Amino acid sequence: MPKKRQRDVEKVYSTKQFIAKLRRLADALESGSAFSIQVAGKRIYVPANANISVEHERSEGTEEVELQLKWKL
Repeated sequence: MPKKRQRDVEKVYSTKQFIAKLRRLADALESGSAFSIQVAGKRIYVPANANISVEHERSEGTEEVELQLKWKL
């Protein structure tokens, strides 16, 4: 199997779009199902057993909260 190239993208969504994505994610997590999401034109499939974490970062004049889903390839 070919090795996947590194990819680091960020997509800004409207509040309404973000809520819809969070709601679909919450429904998938609650039912133990896999989740798929499209980010910057690429469809990503997140397995049901992905690890979930919340991260907080602070730097000069900004703060950030990241919701992360991680899994082994």
